[in-house]
Amino acid sequence: MAQAPANSPRIDPVAFAAEMIRRPSVTPKDEGALEVVARTLEGLGFSCHRLTFEEAGTDPIANLYARCGRGRPNLCFAGHTDVVPAGAAEAWSFDPFAAILRDGALCGRGAVDMKGAIAAFAAAAERFLTNRGAGFEGSISLLITGDEEGVAVNGTKRVLDWLRARGEAIDACIVGEPTSAAALGDMIKIGRRGSMTGRLVVDGVQGHVAYPHLADNAAHRLVRLLDALLAAPLDGGTEHFQPSGLQVTTIDIGNPATNVIPGIARAAFNIRFNDRWTSDALKAWVAERLDAVGTPYRLAWEVSGESFLVPPGRISECLADAIREVTGRTPELSTTGGTSDARFIHAYCPVAEFGLVGQTMHKVDERADLADIAALTAIYGRFLDRFFGPA
Repeated sequence: MAQAPANSPRIDPVAFAAEMIRRPSVTPKDEGALEVVARTLEGLGFSCHRLTFEEAGTDPIANLYARCGRGRPNLCFAGHTDVVPAGAAEAWSFDPFAAILRDGALCGRGAVDMKGAIAAFAAAAERFLTNRGAGFEGSISLLITGDEEGVAVNGTKRVLDWLRARGEAIDACIVGEPTSAAALGDMIKIGRRGSMTGRLVVDGVQGHVAYPHLADNAAHRLVRLLDALLAAPLDGGTEHFQPSGLQVTTIDIGNPATNVIPGIARAAFNIRFNDRWTSDALKAWVAERLDAVGTPYRLAWEVSGESFLVPPGRISECLADAIREVTGRTPELSTTGGTSDARFIHAYCPVAEFGLVGQTMHKVDERADLADIAALTAIYGRFLDRFFGPA
């Protein structure tokens, strides 16, 4: 049976989040952020596993898996303590890693994405476990990585492999990404689009612009290839997804002279795709259109993740009910936005994403309203009550 210390002090989620923010854990560095989480959770009776994974050519990444209880179901909260760089310090109106309180908000890099949500869930879990006492027979776990904002090679995916190898099951998962769009509770993510990047290279023959018959303009070839990819939309969207889209992200000629025909041209494009596609199907679609142009090219692919959808069910319903109870809002069930570690978790168990308002994530002067942190803690607490049922 899970047990929380009967007389342990209640976690202040704002103070806890601030302590994490003061660790400048810019990917791939941890700077002690995970130890702050582990120390707090161990004080609540969680068993903590500190896991570092490293793959050739990548940075070693610190991760944490913590669990309170041995029974089923095992409800997991997944998140990350790594943050994106703050950028130029002079652009901020405060020290990005000082975790100051200003105008009713906790300010600093990671306040929204997503140290605030980690703190809110830990506080909610403490209160839930204290209220349930020794009679609670399920489990609550946290999977916290330091590699969500990076290449995501040695983070959540590797922890899930570790769990599978030891025969440990997760029955459901909440990812604490800042999914709320304009107000806390207006959106839950039940899926994500897939993401893949193509890197296109075209060779030509360099020459003088006054003698084009002696050259072969690689830029012209590249333009024709890109036009073939942009000529028609990929699809019109599906029930839960917006239309897939292809965006050219860079065109590189590397030619400083105006009187030289370029001999090589490069471009990159990204495709965000819905559940009508797989990455393999899109590779075939792109190849068909490029081949029809009739000009040689080279193309390399990087696939960040496939599209996925977790149909509305128990997790999203419990979350939606909890949100309505606390905020009065009925959340939209959405698949918009970028990728997250839910792309790994959905193959392991049902998952939904819900967290703070994301308007300042990755921006200068990132901040989370104190009222939102308190409300998020309450929502997570109501969710735990609903998910595990009456005591």
